[in-house]
Amino acid sequence: MDPGLATEKAGMASGARTLPVALLLFFSSGFAALLYQVVWQRLLALFSGADVFSVTLIVSAFMGGLGVGNLAGGHLADRSSRSACLLWFGLAELAIGAFALASRRLYYDVLYAGLGVHDFTSPVLGAILFASLLGPTFLMGLSLPLLARGLTDTLERAAPTVGALYGWNTFGAAAGAAIGTWVLLRRFDVEACLRVGAAANVLCAGVSLVLRARVEPGSPRQPGSEPAPPRAGSGLPFWAWMVVYGLAGAIALSLEIVWFRVLGVVQKSTSFTFGTLLAFYLLGTAGGTLVGTRLVQGYRGDPAARFLRLQTAAVAWALAAVSAVHLVSGPDGWGRLVAHLGSTDHGFFLAGLDAFAEHGLSALLADGDAGGAARLFALVFAGLPALLIVPATALMGASFPFLQRAIQNEPATIGRRVGWLQTANIAGCLAGSLLTGFVLLPRVGTSGVFRALAGAALCFPVLALFAGGRSGPPRRLAPLAGLAALAGAIALFPGSRPLWANLHGIGLVDFVVREDADGVSALAAQSDAPGVMVMAGGVEVSSIPFGGYGGIHTLLGALPVLIHPRPSRVLVIGIGSGDTAYAAAARPETSEVVAVEIMGSQVALLASFARRWPDPGLRAFVRDRRIRKVVGDGRIFLRRSRTRWDVVEADALRVTSAYSGNVYSAEYFASVREALAPGGLAVTWLPTARVKDTLLRAFPYVTLVGHVGIGSDAPIPFDRERIRERLRDPRPAAHFERAGVAIEPLVESFLDRADVAAYGPEFDRAALHDVNSDLFAKDEFLYVDGRRPR
Repeated sequence: MDPGLATEKAGMASGARTLPVALLLFFSSGFAALLYQVVWQRLLALFSGADVFSVTLIVSAFMGGLGVGNLAGGHLADRSSRSACLLWFGLAELAIGAFALASRRLYYDVLYAGLGVHDFTSPVLGAILFASLLGPTFLMGLSLPLLARGLTDTLERAAPTVGALYGWNTFGAAAGAAIGTWVLLRRFDVEACLRVGAAANVLCAGVSLVLRARVEPGSPRQPGSEPAPPRAGSGLPFWAWMVVYGLAGAIALSLEIVWFRVLGVVQKSTSFTFGTLLAFYLLGTAGGTLVGTRLVQGYRGDPAARFLRLQTAAVAWALAAVSAVHLVSGPDGWGRLVAHLGSTDHGFFLAGLDAFAEHGLSALLADGDAGGAARLFALVFAGLPALLIVPATALMGASFPFLQRAIQNEPATIGRRVGWLQTANIAGCLAGSLLTGFVLLPRVGTSGVFRALAGAALCFPVLALFAGGRSGPPRRLAPLAGLAALAGAIALFPGSRPLWANLHGIGLVDFVVREDADGVSALAAQSDAPGVMVMAGGVEVSSIPFGGYGGIHTLLGALPVLIHPRPSRVLVIGIGSGDTAYAAAARPETSEVVAVEIMGSQVALLASFARRWPDPGLRAFVRDRRIRKVVGDGRIFLRRSRTRWDVVEADALRVTSAYSGNVYSAEYFASVREALAPGGLAVTWLPTARVKDTLLRAFPYVTLVGHVGIGSDAPIPFDRERIRERLRDPRPAAHFERAGVAIEPLVESFLDRADVAAYGPEFDRAALHDVNSDLFAKDEFLYVDGRRPR
């Protein structure tokens, strides 16, 4: 037998034996990577903010590092032997794990605690985020080219090997996103979650060394060492396929952004929405890649044309699925879904979790309320994401091995071509996220973005018509069908207002919506009372006229300024309907109320609605020159402001809302305490007993009035008669009268309550250890061993 042929066969046999172990290895690597992304994004949001701009910067920095790593990994792989590639991979995994163990100190202690007080410009903030993420993401980006080269020695094995590695790595990433969000963050603090990821990295490193011993050492292959088999219709040069794959990446990440917006409204903007989206997105991509890996083996057609057809079908499905959900959620749609969309809180979410906690998966088959809650929960958090996301991402994933088959032409360049393609795709993702988040969404809304993405995807069938290969009617039929499918999807896709009206479970007549980069805000007529619901992310956050919800929003603003001797400067985090901020401006001594709202669309919607609807409270709020409206992250504003405030309060926020832990943690209350002027008051709603304990731990003096908590460094002058005297002052009385709020009976109902409690420094706080913190947001993630929201 020819010695070269014998060596080749031995290499193939070795690859076949090592591949299953390598797939489990790469699954663990993907698991750790997405667990880190979920955790690091929460930590970095404390430093840069939880608004869309900051989150997009974090994602862009993460992906930028991956792209640079892919590029470097490709060049390193093709200059190293197969065993050396596995060694480099193992060392990279060890370095990632080591960084993860130190990352809490970098991202929290250094960036948030140390640099978070500085108001950096956007370019500087972006540079800091990129620099802080470059190391670990660069190392993550090295992995696929190194493993692909380390496990591939023949050209025919390139496409299936790379596809299998990519698929199993993405399966691991899906598991990391799901388990990290639904299991680990509910049970452990941030550092424990990072240790889990680091353990997975160490396992990867150890297994890679075992694989290295089972792989023929070999040497770097030279170009031309293996002739390229004929390719049917690859057509375009490699750089052109990089451009095409970059466009595919831009469309894919843009779809992720608008899917997140749709799911955020349908799932009522809980802390679990982002992790759920990532899990289903990656699950579809992984499954599709593995199916494509099987189909590409022995495929005799044009792999480039197949890639383009799959990309076309993915975008067509994405639009068709959202259109279908829009139809079944309309007034004449599926009753159970319509009823859920019309609900305004997280009751369905808590009921579903309780049902599964009590009955397990059998809750899906149970009768009564528990069974109904479990099935609705499964529909909203599994059924709808699976319908909207999985088929589209599966088609995208299935296209990846066919593109590899089309562009790989010699073993010596496998690593570089994998690296360059992934870099182009990630660059497209980066560009797509920035264009969609900062340009398209504010201008054309979610509906317009879906249509624009379908318009961009028309390039795929057009390219399939004209790029190389055989010609003739059979070849042209599929691209023409793709053009027709995309054109039909664009034409039939609902407009922005009808789409959001149905997804809010509300008729068009009673619905006003405003959308921008930060989210979706809406006003809708209340079904059980005269007035208007103010909604953000599908959840009712307040109401107009002022004084609704038993007056809790009004009282959060009014009580502290009636208690404080001279409340000159007041900070309110969260605007809602403007009720709390307006009430906080009741005293004539108040020179400024700064109201910070993270959703710019809500501020704009209230201002627009005030011009068209004659509600006295809303108009008074908009016109009061002492109330300054600021769009941004309220906690970041608090830390970076040099003002010393007489009152700082956060408007009532459901504890299960995304990032609610940022205004219910011990560290948040510590920041408020530092920002208060002498004798200043910190005010919060008390949605859980744990929030009450957290407030008690943070302040030496605390007064609790029902579900309102007030903390201070000095004794709190809660004097009922003094409060009544200030309330009888004609100027505060006139202030509330202008808004149509009957303030006296509302305040009296609170003053007469029996459940007013005052705590001083003498109160023993040693037993108050079960509290919320930045590193363990127990209430936000419904800590499984603790107290649930009441």
